Amino acid sequence: MNDVVISVRELTKCFGDFTAVDHISFDVHRGEIFGFLGANGAGKTTAMRMLCGLSYPTSGTGSVVGYDVMHEGDKIKRSIGYMSQRFSLYNDLTVWENMFLFAGIYGLTKKETEKRATELLARLNFASERDTLVGSLPLGWKQKLSFVIATIHRPRVVFLDEPTGGVDPITRRQFWEMIYEATEEGTTIFVTTHYMDEAEYCSRVSIMVDGEVRALDTPARLKKQFATDSMDGVFRILARGAHRGE
Repeated sequence: MNDVVISVRELTKCFGDFTAVDHISFDVHRGEIFGFLGANGAGKTTAMRMLCGLSYPTSGTGSVVGYDVMHEGDKIKRSIGYMSQRFSLYNDLTVWENMFLFAGIYGLTKKETEKRATELLARLNFASERDTLVGSLPLGWKQKLSFVIATIHRPRVVFLDEPTGGVDPITRRQFWEMIYEATEEGTTIFVTTHYMDEAEYCSRVSIMVDGEVRALDTPARLKKQFATDSMDGVFRILARGAHRGE
């Protein structure tokens, strides 16, 4: 049985004469936590936008949960979960109202939404806050709520773009516990992060430099390959050769 949920070959995105993403190729498997790293300007955000169906490639091929990135962006958007550092939640709606709004966007019925939202709030120990305005929640709670909303429709893949930026270490650890729980249920996580210690938590890590994937392997193998004891060391070695500014 094929467990590949994301597959790209020679995927490229150009803006005029500038090549933002330069012939990248990789596969992501069911249940993986796939770390997608790179300095600002490396091309990772552009690559993620193509994988999420928000931008179409200039050339190359790729698929996400079986849908073609070149022609089926709308189907991809309906089939994945997505969470960014810049929250898409509505501050003037309650927790429950936000969950119902996004569940409806993802196509869940009222009955399905009530069951799933109740289940997720219980998992968060957050049932008492269902009628709280999201704008009044602490940052860490907003991020955890954003994650469960991104998984409310049980997508096969969830894209997380800098999900733990700006929160305290305890909340970051709790957030990663939620990620592990999701992967145990078979969800694939595709995550970008600036925290190199978080790269250690990933099943495999790719590192982009100047639009290209310059390294891709498990954290342990990458550290051995580059003769360093941390993912921060691996990243620094690769980033030294970058020509694009951060």
